[in-house]
Amino acid sequence: MLADHQGWLSTKLGAMTAPLDATTPTTVLVLNGPNLNRLGTRDPDVYGNGSLEDLRVALTAEELPGVRIDLRQTNDEGELIGWLHDAIDSRTPVILNPAAFTHYSYALRDAAAMLTQAGMLLVEVHLSNPHAREEFRHTSVISAVATGVIAGFGFDSYLLALALIAKRLG
Repeated sequence: MLADHQGWLSTKLGAMTAPLDATTPTTVLVLNGPNLNRLGTRDPDVYGNGSLEDLRVALTAEELPGVRIDLRQTNDEGELIGWLHDAIDSRTPVILNPAAFTHYSYALRDAAAMLTQAGMLLVEVHLSNPHAREEFRHTSVISAVATGVIAGFGFDSYLLALALIAKRLG
């Protein structure tokens, strides 16, 4: 499965990322919420067979000039909020899979709003399509304050978000 992802983004972006300065890389935070540490073993029919480490490999395999990936995962809402605060202070774009916090965490929503209000990119991603699942998953308190939302494409949701951020930064 990873072989399908390696180099895909670089091919699609081509010269769009050329203006990024590879000597001073831009960090893109890739933040993952609760239970995503269980990728590869939790509901593979919904979330796929790849692990969080496989996702890291897929993202870093793109070798985008001037882009450094910082992938993190936590089951703790406060830690995730703290990482968003750090992103505001460091002016770092974020790819966020809030997982279960998507549906009810107003504190996370407020931190996400602060990030986009500061002019930073925040792309909400989901491996599965929440609208094709249980009704309680249809609501995201994050979507309205995110720069955009990409869902339902497995690891490609993250790769598409990274492509968008690289294009916007380029």
